[in-house]
Amino acid sequence: MSDVIDGAVKALNEKMAGGGFSAGTAKFVINGEGAVVIDGEGARAGDDEADVTLSADRDVFEAILSGDMNATAAFMGGKLSVDGDMGMAMQLGAVLS
Repeated sequence: MSDVIDGAVKALNEKMAGGGFSAGTAKFVINGEGAVVIDGEGARAGDDEADVTLSADRDVFEAILSGDMNATAAFMGGKLSVDGDMGMAMQLGAVLS
């Protein structure tokens, strides 16, 4: 597992205050690094099936996590792709902001 994925898991769990994402299962694919799954148990490294998959480059993902970039703006600007349940993606964006 890459340091980027390890850091992403830690940052996501901190943002969610140790709790999970109760709306279903989401996956962040960080291009060239791996994937992080978020569900009711919290965030963990993995490439499991998910209700929604969000894909972005490392810099975009890190900017979203740090609050420097809005996930909706990243999507509208073509920097973040979403495959699956768009409503769930929007709920996840609200959790991370």
